[in-house]
Amino acid sequence: MTIEEQGVRNPLVAMLELTGEEKLARGVLHTPIEIVQQPVTWENTFARVTSQSAELRRFLSQMLPASRRGSAPTVYLVGAGTSDYIGRSLTSVLRQKWQCDVIAIPSTDLITDMESFVVPGRDYLWISFSRSGDSSEGVGVLEKALQEYPQIAHLVVTCNKDGKMSRLCADVENAFVLLLDDAVNDRGLAMTSSFTNMVVAGQALANLTSLGSYRPILDGLVAMGRRMLSSGAAVAESVSHMQCRKACFVGSGALAAAATECGLKALELTAGSIYTMAESTMGLRHGPMSALDEHTLVVFFLSEDERRLRYEIDLMQEIKSKQLGRARVAIAPRDGKNLRGLCDHLVALDAPTGFPDDYRVPVDVIFGQMVGLFLSIVAKLQPDHPSPNGAINRVVSHVQIYL
Repeated sequence: MTIEEQGVRNPLVAMLELTGEEKLARGVLHTPIEIVQQPVTWENTFARVTSQSAELRRFLSQMLPASRRGSAPTVYLVGAGTSDYIGRSLTSVLRQKWQCDVIAIPSTDLITDMESFVVPGRDYLWISFSRSGDSSEGVGVLEKALQEYPQIAHLVVTCNKDGKMSRLCADVENAFVLLLDDAVNDRGLAMTSSFTNMVVAGQALANLTSLGSYRPILDGLVAMGRRMLSSGAAVAESVSHMQCRKACFVGSGALAAAATECGLKALELTAGSIYTMAESTMGLRHGPMSALDEHTLVVFFLSEDERRLRYEIDLMQEIKSKQLGRARVAIAPRDGKNLRGLCDHLVALDAPTGFPDDYRVPVDVIFGQMVGLFLSIVAKLQPDHPSPNGAINRVVSHVQIYL
């Protein structure tokens, strides 16, 4: 049942209905709408990939199956911060669809240790994700790679046509720029719609040879995304008032990447006043569980896979029996009485039967975005620019790069 069906006011909708002056004064001119617009923009991103599919197939056909040494190249997914988590979200999908080694490597590691990641005689395709295309490390990695390793092929996914990374690739034969709509080039500090749209673009790239088969997956994402914005908003707003000092997000596989991104949203949107952590279902017991206490929000991203879900339910039972966490929330493919007994709140996505976990990241991460938004407001910060001392900025473009 959605919050509208329950007669509960959607706190996100209420924010959108403020006047322009009120939004500006409260620092919510951009972030709420950039969260809400996501399901609609996913459709547009899919259309963009579809419209360029012939050129993309030609480019990738030269890089993937027909490697000069007779084997597929190694694919690196490159980005910093949230853009790195995009890569982590896509490794499994791309590995399974492209049948080659796909590894997410932060540009913040490549910029300092590139030589250790490039094996002589091996073919590479580096896919870089960058909202602005102007981050210091992203630009620096691309410049260094183009200069010192010209044999490496590059695919840049960005939301800014004027970014330096787009310009660097303009006249490079073995480089391609996939430009997303300017509407998803988030104006707020936190990456929200840019994150999920670059993930959707990556999923479409994975299915480039059969985009028709990806269409039902996209339809499922859009439907679940709308439900999350409805039923998930009230839960996110409710837990933001519970005076939690910590937040822990837990998931397996690609949903572990969603958990990591959710942790970052809660951290940056509260200027670090909420201590956040993200762990895999099986990894939480190995030390990190010691951080869970009566002041912690615990969010579980539950799997569609029956075997994986058994591990997740065991963990939920253990956390409940140890009375850990002030509030426990589960994001699940569908409702279940056995789940409701293990958590304080359950957000059921009504996922299509058998919907793969690997594709669910754009939906699940919306919950973390909303939690971060409401926690920011409760902390009396301005979500569009929540770092009052300027510790972090929308674009990290001031770092001195040494090539």
